Amino acid sequence: MIETTARAEAGVATRTSLTVVVCAYTEERLPLLVESLDALLSQLHATDELIVVIDYNEKLLTTIGERYARRAVVLENRCARGLSGARNTGVAAATRDVVAFVDDDATIAPGWVEAMCRGYGQPQVAGIGGYAQPVWPGRRPGWFPPEFDWVVGCSHLGLPRSAAPVRNFIGCNMSFRRSVLTEAGDFSTAIGRVGNRPVGCEETELCIRISQRDPSTTLMFDPNVVVRHSVSENRVTVKYFLDRCFSEGLSKYKVSGMVGRSDGLSSERDYVLTVLPFGVVRGLVDAVRGGGAVRRAAAGRSLAIVVGCAATVTGYLYAMTHARLGLT
Repeated sequence: MIETTARAEAGVATRTSLTVVVCAYTEERLPLLVESLDALLSQLHATDELIVVIDYNEKLLTTIGERYARRAVVLENRCARGLSGARNTGVAAATRDVVAFVDDDATIAPGWVEAMCRGYGQPQVAGIGGYAQPVWPGRRPGWFPPEFDWVVGCSHLGLPRSAAPVRNFIGCNMSFRRSVLTEAGDFSTAIGRVGNRPVGCEETELCIRISQRDPSTTLMFDPNVVVRHSVSENRVTVKYFLDRCFSEGLSKYKVSGMVGRSDGLSSERDYVLTVLPFGVVRGLVDAVRGGGAVRRAAAGRSLAIVVGCAATVTGYLYAMTHARLGLT
């Protein structure tokens, strides 16, 4: 099924086998999807498998099915519409030791497959997540703080700079032992992205559930496992920034209700109390030292951190208030 690369012959017998699941829903991302799948096929070994799940789009299903016949398993989503349902369809079809997830607008960097598999040499590792580098449509907006790169589905400032245990992964670049997914259960369809709706946290809830089920296991973040994640034009606007922050607050409240507030907000407390204040101060210092456009951009980053944090908290409080009043 997978085309064998020249270096795929060595060490196959002892190497962790890999299923990569890529979920797609729109033809607008077709060029990015093709780039993502071709990059994966160039690295995957003959013992690996690539599964593409199309989320309720018959035309895209036909296009990808014809293009990647015999090189990948192309399936229609057999579960609830949305990213969680599509991922669950992929997991159900997976047959290898480890199941990895890459977004349809993300392209793996050289050495991704080897780095991902190498991390599973330690038996206590239940999952590995990697770094998502933003690929901006042109120049990065000067006002956009790197502490908020999660808004565009990428790794943010404040994550570990070397391999280290973490609470949860970013969804566009993560993997788990298949046995762990079988035991933990599906991605929740009560949260997560459906189409362009800017909500998420389904991978956060799953990661917390895995750790709660077996605290002896480790979820490891490895910054050497890299994907380049494309950022679309509509995601570099102030409106999207605020919408995504507000939606994150909604999602965090739902996750806290599912896994408990202590685990559901543990990473967020450290982020708000340490990462964000340093970001605000750094922006203000740069604004004082700089001039002209540099000063405006630096001040804009500090302002965006404050406003983004406020929008996220507002989303959380909105969801909490509606839940207590029985409006949701």
